[in-house]
Amino acid sequence: MIRHGQSAANADTSIYNRVPDYRIPLTPLGLEQATAAGEEVRRQLDGRPVCVYVSPYLRAYQTLEALNLGPLVERVIEEPRLREQDWANFQIAGDIEDQKELRNAYGHFFYRFREGESGSDVYDRISSFMETLYRHWSKPSYAPNALFVTHGLTMRLFCMRWFHWSVEYFESLNNPENAEVRTLLRTARGKYELDKPFTQWEKRRVDETVLDAPPMFF
Repeated sequence: MIRHGQSAANADTSIYNRVPDYRIPLTPLGLEQATAAGEEVRRQLDGRPVCVYVSPYLRAYQTLEALNLGPLVERVIEEPRLREQDWANFQIAGDIEDQKELRNAYGHFFYRFREGESGSDVYDRISSFMETLYRHWSKPSYAPNALFVTHGLTMRLFCMRWFHWSVEYFESLNNPENAEVRTLLRTARGKYELDKPFTQWEKRRVDETVLDAPPMFF
């Protein structure tokens, strides 16, 4: 999995006021980040073919191009379920900032943006995508590797669903950096492990539940 490189909105959030989220491009720095990440991805693939699933957003497609995987790519599948969390259509900066504050207080997983999605909505579509992924993997001719070119929150929620992390643990995780890669590696026992953990802004265990959360005062 790779998060897209730095986008114009990462550099200046006011672009949301005038450009649809899915049309926001990478910055020159974002292209450099994605190009550098391509070296890491090619090293991991080690000459083996890969099937690519890419978010339909412009910044994801531009990241995929900059990875420069060439003949290693067996197939590219545009996958809308790997898109960014929907926040709104054209976003009013002040309103979105207010809602981000509310989300921080309420919780990132359950808070639903007006005219948009909650983290739990994204979790549900990721669950649906995984069913498709399992069907693809069952085909004998399928490539030995899969690559998702997607978004930070989507990456965290995919891992949450895959590894059955609790909501409380998910809430503790930071997004990966732009063009940062996370890899699920299959062990000799047939299980998958994450090559490196997401950083945490607050220390919590993967099995913590709401029962372990600090009490809220009414």
